[in-house]
Amino acid sequence: MADITIRTATEADAGLLLQLIRELAIYENAPDAVVATEADLVRHGFGPERAFEALLAFADGRPAGFTLFFTNFSTWLGKPGLYLEDVFVSEWARGLGIGRRLMARLAAIAIERDYGRLDFWVLHWNPVRGFCEKLGFRCMDEWLPYRAEGEALRRLALEDSPARS
Repeated sequence: MADITIRTATEADAGLLLQLIRELAIYENAPDAVVATEADLVRHGFGPERAFEALLAFADGRPAGFTLFFTNFSTWLGKPGLYLEDVFVSEWARGLGIGRRLMARLAAIAIERDYGRLDFWVLHWNPVRGFCEKLGFRCMDEWLPYRAEGEALRRLALEDSPARS
């Protein structure tokens, strides 16, 4: 049985966090998609206006996984929620209970902070879907994800220019 520890990531962990993010990208068949840098993670995760928090998991002292999350808000509940951007367990460490421990810690954080829910997305092909359902999460298949990024985001932002008002 491995000795599993979960702890909050610190600024000194930015390099390790980035390494695990890159492992996740490889797992999701997008190895070239990560453009984040250590400096980005430090600036946005450990500066004065934190955009995210992260947990790191270790098995017998060896880095084994992470979660990256931030606060969202439910207008219907009238309270914050926790949005899980990523959860990942390194291939060598799967089956040790690390994913369950990471998700349990996130649930505990949500309860400790009086948040109303824990939200996240799972790729349709990802076998972790069954794991999530065993933990009590339900697929919200009535909701469709939408995203604006890159040129579409810039084009939309132009609609806010004073000349258009």
